[in-house]
Amino acid sequence: MSTLNVRQQKLVKQMTSPFTFIPFSLAKIPMLAIAGVRIKEMNKERSVVSAPFKHINKNPFKSMYFAVQAMAAELSTAGAAMLALEAFEDSFAYIVVGVKAEFVKKADQKVFFECVNYSDFQNALEKATATNEPVEVPSVTEGKMADGTVVSTFEVTWSFKKRER
Repeated sequence: MSTLNVRQQKLVKQMTSPFTFIPFSLAKIPMLAIAGVRIKEMNKERSVVSAPFKHINKNPFKSMYFAVQAMAAELSTAGAAMLALEAFEDSFAYIVVGVKAEFVKKADQKVFFECVNYSDFQNALEKATATNEPVEVPSVTEGKMADGTVVSTFEVTWSFKKRER
């Protein structure tokens, strides 16, 4: 993989540093801050997000609430999408248009979600730029506990449309 451009490097620094991510999440997405969801890694290979197992994130069954897992899963795909967006000079509108989830095991520890779809986002943005048509990108992220146990899998579908200047 090639190196990150200056804008991508700045985004990675802002999103992976607690000194900038926590104020950002408090201002823009307060539930992320309250739940303690954090971006741990963000590069062209993968975007990794953690969701802690703490009292506020638990359901009555003593496992992580599905909505906390959904927030972390969506953020892991958003990390890859935002990084791809920063490679382009054009402005794009983007939004989640679909979510599918499968919960396979009780999440009773911190969960890490990993998305490896950067190149899919980059290809979609190139297509949206060339055609001026909306492009949808399904991206998969898998939630695992520290021991590697898969607890959930999400498919988050993003739509991108190049904005007119």
